[in-house]
Amino acid sequence: MPAFNNRRRPLSPLQAVIFDWAGTLLDYGSRAPVLAVVSVFHSFDVPVTIEEARGPMGMAKRDHLRTMLEMPRIGAAWRDVHGAPHDEQAIDRLYARFLETQISFLADHATLIPGALEAVADCRRRGMKIGSTTGYTRELMAVITPAAQRQGLEVDAMYCASDFPAGRPAPWMSLENARVLGVFPMSAIVKVDDTIVGIDEGLNAGMWSVGVAKSGNMIGLSEAELGALSATEQTALLAAARERMAASGAHFVIDSVAELPAVVDAINALLAGGQTP
Repeated sequence: MPAFNNRRRPLSPLQAVIFDWAGTLLDYGSRAPVLAVVSVFHSFDVPVTIEEARGPMGMAKRDHLRTMLEMPRIGAAWRDVHGAPHDEQAIDRLYARFLETQISFLADHATLIPGALEAVADCRRRGMKIGSTTGYTRELMAVITPAAQRQGLEVDAMYCASDFPAGRPAPWMSLENARVLGVFPMSAIVKVDDTIVGIDEGLNAGMWSVGVAKSGNMIGLSEAELGALSATEQTALLAAARERMAASGAHFVIDSVAELPAVVDAINALLAGGQTP
């Protein structure tokens, strides 16, 4: 058998970062999408819990709704209320209602997460390009991006789940970011996301993947809600969130995007030693 050559050559440092939006750059706790999902199901007389709504978070929103309807409890509740199992028409109705409902939540949940602007500025000082992906549609991002720009946040590329036939965990949004930004190889890009499917997206694209444990979907509380808990409760929630992110395969786990600069340093050191994701 031919011998495997395990010698490694130094690789170029990171050239780009691809951020998720809700729960990563803005909307501490990723509240807007889950509140909209809960509201939509309630409007169809099928109440769901916050925990059920958070389960598929990060997926394209139509896929998110479909996944929830395939949960045994929710599927049975839908059948009991509507007299038949859910079908494509049911998903169409849910999705149309979701788009209407989500817009009403976005403006109130578009505040940048503390440290986001500084983290982006740090990446730019290093010469890195700024990409982004989201489970939101273009229509919804038309509300979010102006709000982010008013707070000083600008990205170089943005792709939505609605831009491709398959959303996360498929890598297409990230790969299109890389193509448009003109960055390769994929080991020169780091993905930052607060959802498991977002981490999967980064891994499937061959990128370094950094999980956000505290400010996003893993805990799912606003900064004020989290701060109102006891120190013991906060510690337990954060430990569980970090563990779930680590188990997802994320190369690094941080509490919020504010900690990204130190991770960029660590990844660049690994790249200098020839280490790939």
